[in-house]
Amino acid sequence: MTQSRLHAAQNALAKLHERRGNTFYPHFHLAPPAGWMNDPNGLIWFNDRYHAFYQHHPMSEHWGPMHWGHATSDDMIHWQHKPIALAPGDENDKDGCFSGSAVDDNGVLSLIYTGHVWLDGAGNDDAIREVQCLATSRDGIHFEKQGVILTPPEGIMHFRDPKVWREADTWWMVVGAKDPGNTGQILLYRGSSLREWTFDRVLAHADAGESYMWECPDFFSLGDQHYLMFSPQGMNAEGYSYRNRFQSGVIPGMWSPGRLFAQSGHFTELDNGHDFYAPQSFLAKDGRRIVIGWMDMWESPMPSKREGWAGCMTLARELSESNGKLLQRPVHEAESLRQQHQSISPRTISNKYVLQENAQAVEIQLQWALKNSDAEHYGLQLGTGMRLYIDNQSERLVLWRYYPTREFRWLP
Repeated sequence: MTQSRLHAAQNALAKLHERRGNTFYPHFHLAPPAGWMNDPNGLIWFNDRYHAFYQHHPMSEHWGPMHWGHATSDDMIHWQHKPIALAPGDENDKDGCFSGSAVDDNGVLSLIYTGHVWLDGAGNDDAIREVQCLATSRDGIHFEKQGVILTPPEGIMHFRDPKVWREADTWWMVVGAKDPGNTGQILLYRGSSLREWTFDRVLAHADAGESYMWECPDFFSLGDQHYLMFSPQGMNAEGYSYRNRFQSGVIPGMWSPGRLFAQSGHFTELDNGHDFYAPQSFLAKDGRRIVIGWMDMWESPMPSKREGWAGCMTLARELSESNGKLLQRPVHEAESLRQQHQSISPRTISNKYVLQENAQAVEIQLQWALKNSDAEHYGLQLGTGMRLYIDNQSERLVLWRYYPTREFRWLP
């Protein structure tokens, strides 16, 4: 049955791909061949390739029963699509193979994912069952489901998005959850194998009324600290902070196995843009900590749906730490996209200056002498749809943009 469902999904995807439009289709961001894409899942270096799995609905450009799409790359920039890895339909994932992660278990590529079942009709989040499941592969392409490996604690229904890693001789897993009081939390488990798990503790939780669900957790060390990365739902806006539909960010702290996570700072957003959610980190082949997120947002305008697809991933970002702060920059592999270099000598600009008349893609590196400018606003404009500028009065860097359809969102 599993193979027939995968075959049906692949056929549906092929038919949808035949009519996919390319008006908005990206040149180098990972996007689905057609259909719907959301969270990145199972990012890993395995068998001399980078693998990116992702939440995928191959039958439609709208969200639906979640499959796991799959792509591979030599450099995290140029991606090749592979057959769909997981399809829902078994007893424990009847209504969706939700988000999860991937690990190399002694040469076996192992996917740990959430099996989702609606108990009272699709869309009723008050009646669901979510369990953690395992699927394995030796060739990194064809996967065999191994069934349920972890069930939720008593009283918890929302229990999803496992992120698994190995430390010393122990497997560890963090899972996002909503407690019986409708408060978000991250649960920590330890395992002697990928099939045997023991509850360790509540790693972190929201204050009452602060956030009703913490999704897509990740937990990793960088520099002298550990970082708990997750996507909370239900946070209230505070000034310029938390203005997105849902946020994604990190809490820094200190942790070692068997101990509490001693937080050393507050939740900080990774990205203030409107289209960033569910980031997941992994280690590059040279040990760099890399993160990729979903470059879209729930309940937002998606003009590409009219052309048979929706969703794409951010460029891979390298994480680093400096003076206790988490820094991000595009991976150096992105430099392979550069072609014609143009240099502009330092100058004072009092009116418009055209850098490039037309381009399908462009990378611009600018340095502004902030203290030498008396302009109220100055910056960069791309066509008629985007401006990036300094607001000297509010002392803020502002990204202003329209959607191609003139649908837009804004910050006050």
